[in-house]
Amino acid sequence: MSDSYEVEHNGIDGEDKMGSLNHGIAQTKLNYLLLKENKNLTVINELSLDISQSDLSKYRLEGKYELKPDVCAYLEPPVIPDTEDDLVTVLKIPDLVIEILSPRQAISYLIRKINAFFELGTKSCWLVSPSQKIVTVYSQPNQYETFVSKKNALVIDEVMNIHLPIQEIFS
Repeated sequence: MSDSYEVEHNGIDGEDKMGSLNHGIAQTKLNYLLLKENKNLTVINELSLDISQSDLSKYRLEGKYELKPDVCAYLEPPVIPDTEDDLVTVLKIPDLVIEILSPRQAISYLIRKINAFFELGTKSCWLVSPSQKIVTVYSQPNQYETFVSKKNALVIDEVMNIHLPIQEIFS
């Protein structure tokens, strides 16, 4: 079998650096809705988190030194030291992590990544599937609730006290 057959039929067991149209739209809408509905959150795309002090090898993730969620949110954002203009990687682990499944990605990889984020101290993780129009909210590893896009339905994250209209994520 060719490599393209494996990718097409089994998904990439790792980060998909290509993304997709629906991935990008969902990411943008999630950022907007989180900021609009939750003024107390700082929402950041693709932030590199320094995990060099943690052994997450059991999760079989790509990077040993950093993880990069599609979207993350902080109740209290990381602070840039006075001696720096910006930070390329951040030590502070976000309160909320959102991973968005892209068409070529293996869902098992993202679930392992979510479990790693919980080990690092993240309070809540979401797994978003744009093609299925569903959002799964994890309050702990293996403890989750799945929300399906339908009229007037909300994505409810009890841990973070977030309530978002699911149709607005996927419209």
